[in-house]
Amino acid sequence: MKLLLTSGGVTNPSIHTALVQLLGKPISECHALCVPTAQWGHPMCGPASVQEFVAAKPVWRHFSGLGWASLGVLELTALPTIGAQRWVPWVRDADVLLVDGGDATYLCHWMRESGLADLLPSLPDTVWVGVSAGSMVMTPRIGEYFVEWHSAPDDRTLGVVDFAIFPHLDAFPTNTLADAERWAAGIGVPAYAIDEQTAIKVVDGSVEVVSEGRWTMFG
Repeated sequence: MKLLLTSGGVTNPSIHTALVQLLGKPISECHALCVPTAQWGHPMCGPASVQEFVAAKPVWRHFSGLGWASLGVLELTALPTIGAQRWVPWVRDADVLLVDGGDATYLCHWMRESGLADLLPSLPDTVWVGVSAGSMVMTPRIGEYFVEWHSAPDDRTLGVVDFAIFPHLDAFPTNTLADAERWAAGIGVPAYAIDEQTAIKVVDGSVEVVSEGRWTMFG
């Protein structure tokens, strides 16, 4: 699987170019599935924000609203009840998974419960575009700082990549570089703090930062 791990989506020409390179064809020819699941695990998200994401409302112009050939919804909490014979073909037929933010530990839980986590290694050409928690879920851990789901056993996530991500650098009063430095000091793995104009592209283990904004690497 090819990864484009972002904080705020495809927010500038550099990230847009990186996405098209990963897809191998124009966005307008690509079929996308929206994964809103992480939103249900975060107290600041709910039905209205999920609806805006899956309906590609203007606020999501940098993500679900990029002009995809088709846009479907893959709700991970439903998958265990319908059987892999139904949903696995949907995923295999998609060019890209658009994985929204929320709580990364909740998303991780449902990726494992649904079977999507086990399917990922068999999708070498599929592009995973994450926003916030949708990116963080691919890391080994997120730090207690970002755990909002009250049932999370700990801060561990999938560990598809070997680094951690501190998103939304400077976007909120509690996401300053000083906050990121304190977070990184206890995370135990190499880490990146990225702003809304930054993405991390990962292909076959090769990591590249794509940015028109501010980012920092720790460790």
